[in-house]
Amino acid sequence: MAIFSSISRTLRNSYCSLQKGTTLSRLMSNVPENTVYGGPKPQNPNQRVTLTQLRQKHKKGEPITMVTAYDYPSAVHLDTAGIDICLVGDSASMVVHGHDTTLPITLDEMLVHCRAVARGAKTPLLVGDLPFGSYESSTNQAVDTAVRVLKEGGMDAIKLEGGAPSRITAAKAIVEAGIAVIGHVGLTPQAISVLGGFRPQGRNVESAVKVVETSVALQEAGCFAIVLECVPAPVAAAATSALRIPTIGIGAGPFCSGQVLVYHDLLGMLQHPHHAKVTPKFCKQYAHVGDIISKALSEYKEEVTNGSFPSSAHSPYKIGRSDVDAFLNELQKMGLGDAASAAADAAEKIEATK
Repeated sequence: MAIFSSISRTLRNSYCSLQKGTTLSRLMSNVPENTVYGGPKPQNPNQRVTLTQLRQKHKKGEPITMVTAYDYPSAVHLDTAGIDICLVGDSASMVVHGHDTTLPITLDEMLVHCRAVARGAKTPLLVGDLPFGSYESSTNQAVDTAVRVLKEGGMDAIKLEGGAPSRITAAKAIVEAGIAVIGHVGLTPQAISVLGGFRPQGRNVESAVKVVETSVALQEAGCFAIVLECVPAPVAAAATSALRIPTIGIGAGPFCSGQVLVYHDLLGMLQHPHHAKVTPKFCKQYAHVGDIISKALSEYKEEVTNGSFPSSAHSPYKIGRSDVDAFLNELQKMGLGDAASAAADAAEKIEATK
């Protein structure tokens, strides 16, 4: 009875407060008020970028920024920089896992990258690549994979490559399943087997027309944007003009609606021969972080080797003199005389460096 009396008092007090002009808060629900029927609200700048915002930028002619990220630290960097779209690309196969192509990376590996990025990037629209072999067999497979990328990977949208009829059908099915899709035209790395390697596209009339036609077909399938990779600038300009949706260029010149680069490429992080081999010609390096990393690691190795690291400044955890003496006595009782001597010598050296 005491419990029911307490509940009754709480309800009476709440009702009285409401009568006095204050708002009655929800007592039995964690769902915020006015979320469904409260009417439109202005976009909070700290919230996730939405397709609506991207469409507004495109309509105003404002360039869209897109960068890849594959882990939590890089995602935080993109978030801090205010990048519009964060792509968890299957290029992780080459950049992170060290393969020569994007083909080997699996869906499960991509989902690990997606989850890490989702924990770090709170503001950009998150787009996950569908890796090779995860969507080509059927529209059912494509939709199932896309659903996993959103549900298990924490992404907001997916990207798929190519403009073959089956890919366009897959894109349409994914959109109809309620999932936003970015198309990818031009050099499609997953198709290097039929392209004959990492070769630019659109360099003759037939290929250039195909880039535009494929872009339009993907738009009609429901894609909200198209990545144009490694095509001549006039071809990208034509595709951009022909479309009602944004184009995101990568090695496609300045006439697209936005640009995308790989995080490691634009930072100049990749220095050893394998990475030099796969760093694209079109990439501008905005920093040479790889040189800084190599220098720092060499200095670390040198200081560990010569004994200057860690110094007393980097040995912050102290033990009092009386505790040291008691510790030495305990070691002696345990028959660990050498250990006691080592501890005593260390204490003297640390004391001398103060």
